[in-house]
Amino acid sequence: MVDPISNPSLLTFPCDFTIKVFGLGTEEFEAAVLMIVHQHVPNFSDRMIQSHPSKQGKYLALSLTVHVDSKDQLDDIYRALSSSPHVLMAL
Repeated sequence: MVDPISNPSLLTFPCDFTIKVFGLGTEEFEAAVLMIVHQHVPNFSDRMIQSHPSKQGKYLALSLTVHVDSKDQLDDIYRALSSSPHVLMAL
């Protein structure tokens, strides 16, 4: 078992990391998420997105695989996504 005190991050940077983002199934949601990710990962490729609409189509789940260089960069992405009014949840 890894001790979180002596090893605060289980990730080794740089790395590829998948972020799951949930919101209403609107074009505004997807555009807002892409804008945020591109601000923090300028070379992010839109091909690294998987889109999963809910059964009724009201909600949309996006899985984005980003290449991050540091924990701070990843934290900044999560903070920006979580503060967006278009995002219901980011995991």
